[in-house]
Amino acid sequence: MTGPVRHQRRDSRDGSRDHFIPFNKPFIIGKELEYIAQAVDNGHLAGDGAFTKQCQAWMEQRFGALRVMLTHSCTAALEMAAILSEIEPGDEIILPSFTFVSTANAFVLRGAVPVWCDIRSDTLNIDETKVDSLITPRTKAIVPVHYAGVGCDMDAIMKTAREHDLLVIEDAAQAVNATYRDRYLGTIGHLGCYSFHETKNMISGEGGALVINDQRLIERAEIIREKGTNRSNYFRGMVDKYTWIDYGSSYLPSELVAAFLYAQLEEADKINLKRLASWKTYHELLKPLEDQHRIRLPRVPADCGHNAHMFYIILETPQVRDGLMDALRKRGILSVFHYIPLHTAPMGRKVQPACTGLPVTDDMSQRLLRLPMYYELSRESQETVAEAIGDFFNTRRSDPPHAAVQ
Repeated sequence: MTGPVRHQRRDSRDGSRDHFIPFNKPFIIGKELEYIAQAVDNGHLAGDGAFTKQCQAWMEQRFGALRVMLTHSCTAALEMAAILSEIEPGDEIILPSFTFVSTANAFVLRGAVPVWCDIRSDTLNIDETKVDSLITPRTKAIVPVHYAGVGCDMDAIMKTAREHDLLVIEDAAQAVNATYRDRYLGTIGHLGCYSFHETKNMISGEGGALVINDQRLIERAEIIREKGTNRSNYFRGMVDKYTWIDYGSSYLPSELVAAFLYAQLEEADKINLKRLASWKTYHELLKPLEDQHRIRLPRVPADCGHNAHMFYIILETPQVRDGLMDALRKRGILSVFHYIPLHTAPMGRKVQPACTGLPVTDDMSQRLLRLPMYYELSRESQETVAEAIGDFFNTRRSDPPHAAVQ
């Protein structure tokens, strides 16, 4: 990926430089700085202070979650989920290869073997019709990843899990505040993992949360999160001293992170509406190019309430994708491709050398391009992006006739 193109003047509407449109831009929307100062005044900057508890309570109430535990990252939440799954060396975990490395790393660290599942060509989510054929006596869990904040077919995945007595751990890093059949993503499987990284919809710089939807896992999750100790029970007065009793690590975020996040959660509806408006604007501006079979726009099934986490387009070939990305860069627009499929990575080949190929994953990952998407993105900037994409294809009018981009 190339770095930003730097110019002098600034766009007064969204804070970006003239002719420079970043891919992402962190933002302050409410009382973030006020709450950080309040956390300092409270004299509690370590984990599990007042703002941490407020964030957890907000998500439990809003999403209908049984229990939410704030973590310092989604990676931490996934690692907690792997420990709670009681992974043993040689256990198998079914997950898509088209995902961030943390999805696999959390389980590989416990000795698990990732079993890569291909993705659907419409949503780029795990192909639920292929999961059953990958299950063996060593399978321990299924890890669906809700790509771009669009829900996987959770009904089918949960049905398969029940039939084979498997855990379902939702990687909902991109899907906070998104739904599948009116249920919030992250609350459908046994465990769910959220991210509040600065590239996500609601942010705290770094940050995450583990959503626990199985009562049996709550007490152990508290212990794992507190370095393997029964510290939570100590503060409840249930034990007279706390000590090391299980696996664990330090998964708590500081109160400064929680204070920033709570201000963002308070504005969740405003953030969601603004991002959905930006997503619809891109769709409106780029639909003519889809009608001309030059690009393919994102697909969102009717039973999914997406959160407009990202806007991507699918190009005809990898060469067209790379050419467009370079053309946008020359006009000061930072667009990026996404995951290099994990099964093709050096570590992916090491931990799972038996992978025989994932044709949809291989194809889509090479043709996908993500466009700038952030809270303060202006319509003017989006029009600039759409114009630049249109200009790129106007220079290719002499290309041979082409079929619709799939």
